[in-house]
Amino acid sequence: MFEFCADPSTLETGPWFACYLTNGVHLLFYQSFLTVLLLLAITAPVALAFGFAGAAASRSHIAPLRWFGQVYTSMVRGVPDIVFFLFFVIALDQALEWINHQIRCPDWDEPIRQGANFTVCQAAKIPLSSSPQWVHEVYNFGVAVFTFAIVFGAFAANVLFGAMRAVPRAQLETAEAYGMTRRQSFWRVLVPQMWIYALPGLSNLWMILIKATPLLFLLGVEDIVYWARELGGSRTSQFAYPHPDWRLWYFLFLLVFYLAFTRVSEIVLARINTRLSRGQATMAGEAQRRAGA
Repeated sequence: MFEFCADPSTLETGPWFACYLTNGVHLLFYQSFLTVLLLLAITAPVALAFGFAGAAASRSHIAPLRWFGQVYTSMVRGVPDIVFFLFFVIALDQALEWINHQIRCPDWDEPIRQGANFTVCQAAKIPLSSSPQWVHEVYNFGVAVFTFAIVFGAFAANVLFGAMRAVPRAQLETAEAYGMTRRQSFWRVLVPQMWIYALPGLSNLWMILIKATPLLFLLGVEDIVYWARELGGSRTSQFAYPHPDWRLWYFLFLLVFYLAFTRVSEIVLARINTRLSRGQATMAGEAQRRAGA
């Protein structure tokens, strides 16, 4: 990055670290932080949408829809995250390639399942082997977002279902007595009030989602933990910047990053909780009314 970085072996300590921390590989390390933040920014609302749909389905009066919501919530929550990530990604990849294979290669006469191998025609590969690297990275990131959303959406569905049940039934009955339909009372009475009951559980889910981001490497995404392990390992003289095992310092940096990020999240969530508690018949709402009296 700097002109004096042409020959790192001739540099003193300060310039050496300046060159070391700004080389191309470290720029990928810094970029991986943005990847993690982007994953959280996209996954959180998508998972919340899945959770809301699952919770609404679980309380539906239509039996098949209610069964689907209950099975989704219970099944996904009952499988360890790492097992689900490993299974779901493989299953999703093969399902997409199988569908693409049926469309693009209808004349294929060889079995797709050949022992332990899953073989489709080259035109059905997703993404194509000839595709640019950025296409593979975007595909892996999209699969990661979808997988995280499916998993944490199930937990969010359980939280939102409990929050919906926590809203006093008398309020819904009053809304219906005033002539509101079941749908109107759901959107105008139940949904606006359930968030104050759901926020504590959703806050915990957000913290768990942050801690789960190191699982990105299982989904083919080079995340911050991957690069910390790669960069921190011992480097011999054959590398431009040889150094001993520095993984302790890299992972210590990640520790500080995650602690700072969770602390900021706690502050933001506390402010959201204060705002949602205004006027609500909860302990926090009652405390605000007494403080303002």
